[in-house]
Amino acid sequence: MKLYRPLVNAVIAALKAIFEEGKYADKVIEKTLKQNPKWGSRDRRFIAETTYDIVRWHRLLAACVRNPDYYSLLGAYFVLRGIELPPWEEFRNVDPKAVAAKQREAEGVRKIRESVPDWLDDLGERELGDRWDDELQALNGEAPVVLRTNTIKTSAKKLQERLMKEDVETSRIEGLPDALVVSRRQNVFRLAPFLEGEFEVQDAASQAVAPFLEVKPGMRVVDACAGAGGKTLHLAALMENKGRLIALDVEQWKLDELKKRARRGGVSNLETRVIDSARVIKRLAGTADRLLLDVPCSGLGVLRRNPDAKWKLSALYIKEVQALQQTILRDYSDIVKPGGYMVYATCSILPSENEEQVKWFLKKRGDAFTLVREKRLWPSEGFDGFYMALLQRKV
Repeated sequence: MKLYRPLVNAVIAALKAIFEEGKYADKVIEKTLKQNPKWGSRDRRFIAETTYDIVRWHRLLAACVRNPDYYSLLGAYFVLRGIELPPWEEFRNVDPKAVAAKQREAEGVRKIRESVPDWLDDLGERELGDRWDDELQALNGEAPVVLRTNTIKTSAKKLQERLMKEDVETSRIEGLPDALVVSRRQNVFRLAPFLEGEFEVQDAASQAVAPFLEVKPGMRVVDACAGAGGKTLHLAALMENKGRLIALDVEQWKLDELKKRARRGGVSNLETRVIDSARVIKRLAGTADRLLLDVPCSGLGVLRRNPDAKWKLSALYIKEVQALQQTILRDYSDIVKPGGYMVYATCSILPSENEEQVKWFLKKRGDAFTLVREKRLWPSEGFDGFYMALLQRKV
């Protein structure tokens, strides 16, 4: 494989934006590729994959070189991938034999081998015990591309057939009737079926949340932490566009993005409301048949998709987000009417954000709520890490 300076320089610039300016990796890569529309698919893939891999394996790569400047990190990365380094001045400090020797040493130290901060490795082991090894290894893998069929417009079978005509091969997932896994990575956002609203990109684990709420057509459903609305749109499809679906979020721009996606997907039973005061929640008290609380969390279950998060997270942030989770559970749970159901969900794998939060809530509100069932999805099972608990309001 031959290395080209313009592409390597693009990766260097992306890494600086991520590590020095604190920008999100996905946004940086998106901007980089948009600014260079003449690059071919191979060039674009090289930049995206190389940048993500350097971010993902940053600690390991830094341990393999004397001076962890960006070119040395890149050099170590190429060496470990078996790519011969060109005789560039920037790679003069990279000794392939030394890199290989350091990599072998790192095999015995999990936090270096799996490339995570000390505090995160300690936290994962404390909360998950032996399970942390398998989950951490899985979180360093490449995330699959999974589509969710928009059943308002088509069926999974019809979508699969149409995608085949576009040279996009997919496979089904048992237990998730609307999910299709893309066999070969490609830009699915340019495909006609996407532009026409026949599918959304949504991980298989995320697709398990909306069905867990057991919605039915004609219900009044509230998604109280909607964000850009992947699960909101899934709820609309499960409701067959019948009834009333209210999406809430504290950020107006996220709801604006949701409305765009809803128009593309043919969703007609959706209303959005920005949470700009406590009154928004109070006015909804006792009105919902179903309530989804897909709360803010550490996002540790989706590190495969957001590897830069492990360098941006902190133990303090996780403590703060856990307090926010409890506030949302306490304040928003009154939205569901007696006899109705609520789902508490996170994309975290930490019990302190999941089961322990539900236990805390039931200690506070056990007179009014009961736990019906809960579900765990682990990264080691092949997709993202998610937790969901279904609770029923008694009074």
